[in-house]
Amino acid sequence: MWSFPPRFPVIVAGSALVGLAACESLPNDFDLRGRIGDSQYDTSEAARNATASRPSPDSRGIISYPNYQVAVARRGDTLGGLAQRIGMSVADLAKFNGMRADDTLRAGEIVALPYKVTEPATGPIRPANEARDITEIAGAAINNAAATPVTTSELPPVQTGAEPVRHKVERGETAFTIARLYNVSVRALADWNGLDREFTVREGQFLLIPTVRDGAAATRPEPAATTTTEPGQGSPTPTPPSASKPLPAATPAPAAAPVPTPPSPDLGKEQTKAPAKSARMQMPVSGSVIREYAKGRNDGIDIAASAGTPVKAAEAGTVAAITANADQVPIVVIKHANNVLTVYANVDGITVKKGDSVSRGQTLGKVAAGDPSYLHFEVREGFESVDPLPYVQ
Repeated sequence: MWSFPPRFPVIVAGSALVGLAACESLPNDFDLRGRIGDSQYDTSEAARNATASRPSPDSRGIISYPNYQVAVARRGDTLGGLAQRIGMSVADLAKFNGMRADDTLRAGEIVALPYKVTEPATGPIRPANEARDITEIAGAAINNAAATPVTTSELPPVQTGAEPVRHKVERGETAFTIARLYNVSVRALADWNGLDREFTVREGQFLLIPTVRDGAAATRPEPAATTTTEPGQGSPTPTPPSASKPLPAATPAPAAAPVPTPPSPDLGKEQTKAPAKSARMQMPVSGSVIREYAKGRNDGIDIAASAGTPVKAAEAGTVAAITANADQVPIVVIKHANNVLTVYANVDGITVKKGDSVSRGQTLGKVAAGDPSYLHFEVREGFESVDPLPYVQ
């Protein structure tokens, strides 16, 4: 487990944000859907509008679905206070969510319930077609009942919608990897679950995955099917090529007359230096890689370097953006040929500005101070992050 500053996931998020920083206006687009360069295509608004709003809780703060319930915290709530309000054991609630009874909750934070409490008066939230069927059945029953005086009161409007997937956060996951897993906006994920401004999640936390506006629930992608065998039967053996087409018969080479051995060359005089292998890009700083590329968890590499070390452009290009993430970590994005972008985070004293043409090896700034001090470096082919090491080796 790497011991990096708590803000590191946000640095990665910031670099993902500026993966589209070749655009003119740099929208606050955490999902890499904004406009790049002179392109007129921009789906960031569609990404924000693709998901429905979270349903409103009842007066206790309960959102009830057919298969589970969650509670929505209010400003100033502790886990113990919330448990008392909804009539549940605080010990059960704390154990189920991996929390302590005196933990303070954020306004709007989702807390999963280990078992159901009393349903709201309108019942659980159901798909619109099911709710309509129930309403029609109830209406028919009333119409067919004996004509006796009945005192009625108006119920709150029935909420309808798909039941969201409930995701339990595993070690190493972030809000960004979870949002990408279910193909939803990280902003919608934060709004539904009351996450803080840095989208912090904890291991064992339950998150509601936002539903799309047409009412369908998001689904977790299924792993590719694999062929398995019963225990003790072994793995199937592939058919060798020679089983269908025999190998040609070997023909021995004819014996040749012995060739006289030429005199040994003077290697000291004739040896020439082999040409150095030319990498597509150069390392932006000299140092060891302390965190490697991992798709979805770390979209680049982290290179250890002393604070103040010059940060060099990995290849010639144009400065597409100079920005910062939510923690004000400086970020530089350079656009290169063939729709390739390089991203440099943790850069201090930036010496270039947006629109500048830079040459390979030109100084962009210096490594910012930190514990540890390092440069976060990404290479992106279009929207997709790739392992930077093949580019610089």
